[in-house]
Amino acid sequence: TLEAGKVTAFVGGSGSGKSTIAKLCQRLYDPDQGTVELDGAPLTSLDSAWYRTLLGVVNQEPRLFPSDVASNIRYGAVGEPAETVARAAELANAHDFISKLPDGYNTLVGEGRLSGGQQQRIAIARALIREPYVLILDEATSALDARSEAKVQAALDNILHVTKHGATAAPTVLVIAHKLATIRNADKIVVMESGRVVEEGSHEELVAAQGHYWQLWQQQLNQANKSLGQVITPVVVHESASPA
Repeated sequence: TLEAGKVTAFVGGSGSGKSTIAKLCQRLYDPDQGTVELDGAPLTSLDSAWYRTLLGVVNQEPRLFPSDVASNIRYGAVGEPAETVARAAELANAHDFISKLPDGYNTLVGEGRLSGGQQQRIAIARALIREPYVLILDEATSALDARSEAKVQAALDNILHVTKHGATAAPTVLVIAHKLATIRNADKIVVMESGRVVEEGSHEELVAAQGHYWQLWQQQLNQANKSLGQVITPVVVHESASPA
C-alpha cells in the first residue's frame, strides 16, 4: 500500500522486482495475485485512463521533444502560463541553467545541446507542472555521472522537502532506487528480493535490524569509500548477555 502524501522507496538488487512495482503502480498491467493499493483503494477499482491523469513519471532515460524548453516542460500541462513553467523548473533545480541558455526557455532542444543531467531536470519539471497526485521516480539518477547525479538529486531532495513540509499539495511519491543514499529520508523503504518483499521500515529501523537492507547499505558504503582509498569494516551489534 502506498500511503497518500508519503514517500515510499523500493530498493533491491537487479531482478528483485523494483521496476515491476513501478509498472504496476502506473497500471501498465495488473497483478495476477494480490492488490496494489493507493491510500487503501485497489488500483484495479479505478478507471485506468483517469488514474494515469493523476500520475507524474520520471524514468531513467529522459525523453525530450524537438521543440523549445518551455514546450517540453509544458507538455505535461498544455496551456500553463510562463510563470507556472518557471515554478516547475525552479522545483526541478533547472531554472538557473535554463536562464543561461541562448534564448532561455525559448531555446530549441537539439542533439548535444543539453547534458544528461539537464535533460533529466527538464523531465522532472515536466512531471511536476501537472501537480501530480502520484509522482513516480524510476531510477531517475542511476544513468548519470557523479556531477549530474548530484544536481538531479538536489532537485529530488527539493521535491521531497516540499512534500514533507507542505509548501504545496503533497503528492504520494514512489521512488525506485539502486543507490540507497538517495532514499534514506523516505517515510518507508521496502526491500525487494526475487519479486518478494523481504523487509520494510525507515532507514534507521532497517539499519538497526541488520538484515537485507543493512547488507546492501554496507556494500554501498564500502564501494563509495574504496574510491577514496578507505574500507569500512561492518560493525555487528550483539545484545549483551543477561546476568545470571
